[in-house]
Amino acid sequence: MSKKVTIIGSGFSGLSAACYLAKQGCEVTILEKHDQVGGRARKFEQDGFTYDMGPSWYWMPDIFDKFFADFGKKVSDYYQIERLSPSYRVVYKDGPLDIPSDTDDLYAMFESIEKGSAEKLKQFLKEAEYKYNIGMNDLVYKPGLSLMEFMNLRFFKGIFKLDVFNSIASHIRKSFTNPKLIQLLEFPVLFLGALPKNTPALYSLMNYSDMIGGTWYPKGGMVSVVNGMHQLALELGVKFVLNADVSKINVNNNKASEIIYADSHKEFDALVSSADYNFTEQKLLDKQYRNYSVKYWETRKLAPSSLIFYIGVNKKLPNLLHHTLFFDEDFAKHSDEIYTDPKWPTNPLLYLSCTSQTDSHVAPEGCENLMVLIPIAPNLKDNQKINDTYFDMVISRIEKQIGVSFKDNIVLRRDYATSDFIKDYNSFKGNAYGLANTLSQTAILKPKLINSKVKNLFYTGQLTVPGPGVPPCLISGKLVAEQVLKYLNKN
Repeated sequence: MSKKVTIIGSGFSGLSAACYLAKQGCEVTILEKHDQVGGRARKFEQDGFTYDMGPSWYWMPDIFDKFFADFGKKVSDYYQIERLSPSYRVVYKDGPLDIPSDTDDLYAMFESIEKGSAEKLKQFLKEAEYKYNIGMNDLVYKPGLSLMEFMNLRFFKGIFKLDVFNSIASHIRKSFTNPKLIQLLEFPVLFLGALPKNTPALYSLMNYSDMIGGTWYPKGGMVSVVNGMHQLALELGVKFVLNADVSKINVNNNKASEIIYADSHKEFDALVSSADYNFTEQKLLDKQYRNYSVKYWETRKLAPSSLIFYIGVNKKLPNLLHHTLFFDEDFAKHSDEIYTDPKWPTNPLLYLSCTSQTDSHVAPEGCENLMVLIPIAPNLKDNQKINDTYFDMVISRIEKQIGVSFKDNIVLRRDYATSDFIKDYNSFKGNAYGLANTLSQTAILKPKLINSKVKNLFYTGQLTVPGPGVPPCLISGKLVAEQVLKYLNKN
């Protein structure tokens, strides 16, 4: 008889774990709180407009390729991707700058802004490529359970080249002095959850992913990736139970024996939670079975939360790209208001996604779908008055940038903030991106994949290894599946 595995949550890590376990013959069931799969990567549809509710950047295409290849499949078997060119736009105080997808054009752009920076960028990205290749193989694809995982000659020979003990801020400033270039190179680590001065220079690998790996778009949106993984899971025999809001994990003889959801219960041989790690421990488990205390969680450094607006406009808008970053306000001040002195930001940076610039199927003909995101500190209390203040602010800034008024053409608006992350995803303090990737919260220093007190309980997702982001969550699912299989093979 095949072993039964239950997974809480159908986000990227849950879907990934389900596929790997089902491939090995496990009878896998996913319990999903909502009425659709995807977790934070659900879609929102209304009046002909379609939005990715969560992730919207498709970076590290090689990780997606590796995932599907593990099942003898290709990405193109499930969805199509196209590289965006330009990759994205950055709006500075003195105007916009489009980031080329072609590397020669990118080097020329750097040189035009700061003399001598083209050659420095080539060297910077060469080092970043090394970090990407070694970091992904010797750090990211490790379960983070023991230092022994890193005891290999290649890792030790390269540890200083990986720059784990220097900050990304100092690393960038060794080569570049222009504030625009510095902000551009620091941007990819913003959502890793710490100030650049507190983020290891190892993460310049994100610059390699950005500038060399490229920015891509899965046609139909990120939900197409979810749908592809869902389809693969179904082909492998995974069963899905929707509207299954889990309320309790029962433990007997130090083994999770039963899970309670809605008016039902389920038994299994092993249990994987891809739900919020803190929620699983603090709300679903009795105190004596938790890996970590309340005090432990209160001392974790969290990545940001977000205030998001999903907006439908009943006319086409000029001067827009698929991705736009607004760095037209004080970069350092907004960072401080997220990480150092948490408060609602005074004049925030913001991110604008307009997938209808690339994909005609995500908005009615002649319309645009906008998603605007403001990074904010976790645990802030939101309300409609605050939302309205920031909504007016961001619309005004977008109108100024594109040179067209469209506030009176808005036919759809949905707000999403800290309280929604808590309500929908049981998110710890309403965070949107998991734990900050500081040195003290990297690899073996992250919350563990394995529950040390409950033999058959495991964790996956952005609050454990490897960390936040879609590609890391795909990897997290693979890593936890390996640990589950080790347990099942012994028992």
